[in-house]
Amino acid sequence: MGYKNIEELIEVIRRLRAPDGCQWDREQTHQSLKPNMLEEAYEAVDAMDDNDMVHLKEELGDVLLQVVLHAQIASEKGDFNIEDVAQGIKDKLIHRHPHVFGNQKVSSTDEILANWEKLKSEEKKHRKSAMDGISKSQSALMTAQKISKKAVKTGFEWPNENSLYECVFSEFDEFKEACQEQDKNHMEEELGDILFAVVNLARWNKIDAEQALLKSNKKFEKRFRKMEELATKPLEDYSFEEFDKLWKQAKKEL
Repeated sequence: MGYKNIEELIEVIRRLRAPDGCQWDREQTHQSLKPNMLEEAYEAVDAMDDNDMVHLKEELGDVLLQVVLHAQIASEKGDFNIEDVAQGIKDKLIHRHPHVFGNQKVSSTDEILANWEKLKSEEKKHRKSAMDGISKSQSALMTAQKISKKAVKTGFEWPNENSLYECVFSEFDEFKEACQEQDKNHMEEELGDILFAVVNLARWNKIDAEQALLKSNKKFEKRFRKMEELATKPLEDYSFEEFDKLWKQAKKEL
């Protein structure tokens, strides 16, 4: 199977970045394209959530565009090119799958993941702390879960799920105390502790906190839009009791 379209895409990007190419494309840098990379990745995830394969194909193309653009910019500076990118990930995948490309025997996905982490740590010997290697650009929720996972790998873990619930409840109590003091800095700190404790609860139950919140956001938005459809007067004129009734009606109809 050939890869004519990929080769032609690389050439299109090279042409757009050429001196006689597109001024906008020529002005782009790794820094200026950061928002685009994030936006395209999230739009691809949205298409996955919607199970829209036509949309997903388009959005994966947009993600691929970002990869090729960054590789072209790096190539122009002599840092690396798209071949280097492909070789790097190819070599990494082969190295981390000795049960496929080597002679190692495994009996479960847990064993595969354990081997992956072992090989990964061998590749990252320059890291001194278990907290090294955490992205500074991802969302706070994703960062919290990553921090939690890294800490647990060292053995720093709650003894059971009940102790985690106790931690969550205690953080709520501390937040209430901070609210009574009306100390905004303390309130912010304690609210952060609540969120971090809940993320640990998600991680304990093998739930991705970021995806869970994204789904809740979408669910709330969908129900709120249904409330707007069902409303017989401006929402601003509804009492709490009326809102509660309208919300339950919206939930029932979705």
